Amino acid sequence: MEANAFTEAPDGPSAAGSTANFPLPSARSALGGTPWLDRVPAATLDRLADLAVLHRVPSGSTLFEQAEIPSFAQLLVSGSVALLGVSGTAETLIELVRPIDLLLPAAVLNRQPFLARARVLEEAHLVLIQAEVFRDALATDHALCLAVLGCLATQFRRQIKLAKTLKLRSAEERVGCYLLGLVQEAAPGVPVRLPMEKRFIAWQLGMARETFSRVLTGMERYGLHISGDVVEVPDAPPLRARFRLDPQIDGPEPILPFSPRRY
Repeated sequence: MEANAFTEAPDGPSAAGSTANFPLPSARSALGGTPWLDRVPAATLDRLADLAVLHRVPSGSTLFEQAEIPSFAQLLVSGSVALLGVSGTAETLIELVRPIDLLLPAAVLNRQPFLARARVLEEAHLVLIQAEVFRDALATDHALCLAVLGCLATQFRRQIKLAKTLKLRSAEERVGCYLLGLVQEAAPGVPVRLPMEKRFIAWQLGMARETFSRVLTGMERYGLHISGDVVEVPDAPPLRARFRLDPQIDGPEPILPFSPRRY
């Protein structure tokens, strides 16, 4: 992890100088407040928290590098993190991770190198659990194992949906459905701000920044007004008539832990 990229949060109220608008929780309260861990016994969460720390990480920080061997399991509690594929000096966005989720847990479980770089886009809070402790807890606690399995299943489904949108939709359809998804999440008539830099959105949608900008300009004929990173939709019907969201591609993917089998 990048030197001085984060400051450790105390096990209680926010440290002096924190930019957070709320008291920072402890690592234990962050684990306990994670919905998909709610079936994990308190004793197991206590065990994880005993050797975990909660960190505040500023925007622009690098959490880990591609090819790095994981030392921690990292649970994103707030903010957002970009997973970037790297080749030399070139980067491309693999996925934008939002709370509450684990960052590339497969590498932690398999003791293998990370396949992507992780960079914080919005100031983030993460629980860092020592990798060996995390693996040992998974091997000995059935409920935790099922919860993490549910997390991995959701991550896999997100990647399948991304592959489908890249292979089954034209560039215009990718951009239109992306914008329609943003608009539908907002209140009617309220301008929407793009959630990340245009280059990251372009990468996520599998196109060059120039292509994205050109397609974005063409969206005005469907009732969209775009100024900088703000999108206004004074006339939504043309947008909805041209682009249709598919639940098999665009639907939400909440993390759902598997239910233990009862005998």
